[in-house]
Amino acid sequence: MKLIAIYVIGVIFGVGISISGMANPAKVLNFFDVFGTWDPSLIFVMGGALITTFIGYKLVIGRQAPIFESSFGVPTSRRIDAKLIGGSAVFGIGWGIAGFCPGGALPALGTGQWEVFAFTGSLIVGIFIARWSMNRQLIGVSA
Repeated sequence: MKLIAIYVIGVIFGVGISISGMANPAKVLNFFDVFGTWDPSLIFVMGGALITTFIGYKLVIGRQAPIFESSFGVPTSRRIDAKLIGGSAVFGIGWGIAGFCPGGALPALGTGQWEVFAFTGSLIVGIFIARWSMNRQLIGVSA
């Protein structure tokens, strides 16, 4: 049942990304081009996501645990550190250069465009590099 729920939620997300045009990197990049071909539609997509998230949290926050897990996987740290700022910067720079965020790129794989595959491959390599780097720091290996 858990896998069915994950699949249905993924399909809804992918269809939403596709319908909103966020699988098209030109549309996303036009949002960032404030003094050129600015397209404000991303604001409405983000607003819709915020409203949906707000409602979802209000429905879930009173529960003892999620339906398919024993506890919520909520971060406990509220610290703003170099990892958070660096990760946010890399995310934003990558989004601004490629026009894809990880969530938008996965449904866009269905377009078959090589750029989407290059972005997704780079994303996966970046995840492994970040994990490798964090593991080196944790075990105290010097470069």
